[in-house]
Amino acid sequence: MKNISTATGLMPDVALQPQLGHALDWVGMRGIEMPVLFDAGDGTVQRASANVDAFVNLLRQDRRGIHMSRLYLLADAHLGTQAIDARMLAAMLHAFLDSHRDLADSARVAIRFDHLVRRPALRSSHSGWRAYPVCIDAELAQGRFCMELATEVVYSSTCPASAALSRQLIQQQFATDFPAGKPLDHAAVSAWLGSEAGIVATPHAQRSAARLRVRLADGARLDLPGLIDRVEAALGTPVQTAVKREDEQAFALANGGNLMFCEDAARRIYRALDADGDLSDFHVTVEHQESLHPHDAVASVRKGLPDSRAM
Repeated sequence: MKNISTATGLMPDVALQPQLGHALDWVGMRGIEMPVLFDAGDGTVQRASANVDAFVNLLRQDRRGIHMSRLYLLADAHLGTQAIDARMLAAMLHAFLDSHRDLADSARVAIRFDHLVRRPALRSSHSGWRAYPVCIDAELAQGRFCMELATEVVYSSTCPASAALSRQLIQQQFATDFPAGKPLDHAAVSAWLGSEAGIVATPHAQRSAARLRVRLADGARLDLPGLIDRVEAALGTPVQTAVKREDEQAFALANGGNLMFCEDAARRIYRALDADGDLSDFHVTVEHQESLHPHDAVASVRKGLPDSRAM
């Protein structure tokens, strides 16, 4: 069987056919499946399975479309051989535009994957894995490059109001079980504190999530582990992996000494990110998935970046 290109000459490219229309903001592919390389934070490069979006704009109103296969091959060539950083992403976006000369002047890539981090237990010698969702969004528009990083930190939050109400009930129970005017026996009080009677009420706590979107300053290094560590340290009670009884007790102690409303959590994260010179802007949303209500408590704060609803 003859090769089609030999028998008929050059294969047709209908994307180049003249067609009156409008310029398009973005044209490309969403959800490309490919591996990416990522620095684990200590110089170790990990490979992750990612979904990639690749776009350019289409300026020419007389051209029907772009060359999507060129974007795919360029994304594969860059992401499959080099660890993700600002320099590599900028080079890839410049390559996108070089492959579409006279058609586009803006390019964009979004990369989504899970980043695995091994976390030690609070007290025991064990450790386990945490997977943090990552989205890296880079854009080159009219010669200006910018990059944003998004992730999520899951933590525990204990309600300060519920804790205060619980303490009041415990005080009332103590007054009932140990009436005023009678001598207190140390052993009896100690036994009472260790019994269910000594903790007649407990504050409600909930699994909570902080969703972060940050814009890196010019020349800043992409440091996802460092960002996560700063946020978890500011919150104080990130969720755990391997947990023995001594670890669970340490976690209970951390929660008891770290009461917070969603407003408190949002302000803590703001202070931690605002002190980071590698970040120019950021947007934070915290969600406390309440055990008291069927709805969630939410707070958001930003520095420069628009509200996520507008994205």
